[in-house]
Amino acid sequence: MSAVAVAVLALVVAAAAFVQGTSGLGFALVVAPVAGLLDPALLPVFVLASMIPLNAYVVWRERHALDLRGAGWISAARLAATPGGLLLLWAVPGERLGLVVGAATVVAAAVSLAAPAFVPGRAAYLGAGVVTGLTETATGVGGPPLALVYQHRPPAELRSTVALCFLVGEVVSLALLLATGQGTPAQLGWAAALLPALAVGAWLSRLAHRRIDAGRMRPLVLAFALVSGVVLILAP
Repeated sequence: MSAVAVAVLALVVAAAAFVQGTSGLGFALVVAPVAGLLDPALLPVFVLASMIPLNAYVVWRERHALDLRGAGWISAARLAATPGGLLLLWAVPGERLGLVVGAATVVAAAVSLAAPAFVPGRAAYLGAGVVTGLTETATGVGGPPLALVYQHRPPAELRSTVALCFLVGEVVSLALLLATGQGTPAQLGWAAALLPALAVGAWLSRLAHRRIDAGRMRPLVLAFALVSGVVLILAP
């Protein structure tokens, strides 16, 4: 990538880390479409690797609010669905991955915007885990199903529990992708190189997460994701 492209990606990573650290979702929705436009070869390993330190930080910061029961059901289903995500990645040619990421982003954001309020139960936890396991392993985008489950819970519970589910799944997906040759050291290298940008966004979220209305930020994040996904679909 050019220096300009790296600078743009660093700004996007910092902004996405701030958004997810504040609202509980948004990192992959914001970063994956932009990374796909700049260099499709970054997906999905770059997004998964970047989210691991961010989610570890959020889990530690708000560990008092964790819903361990819900996280357990989601993580079990997510791990069971991870091989299916790997098969999906194998089935999609490299030049078509951007289209898949764009379509997954648009569908996920649209569903998140339109879904009515509900009280989650075991079926909702398991369903969210399965969908996340498929889409996050294949594209790096897996947040909306989890956000749907927790969108009407207290913000701290949403942030911490979704972060824990992400963290468990990302480690497993990343290990599986690397073990099967679907990830490269270069992709991990980019994630490491942009850790300072990630840290800045996470630090800013620490200052703001109790002051910003996450309910108002969420529609803005999802609207941005819709636009980014459409651009990625239409990109040559």
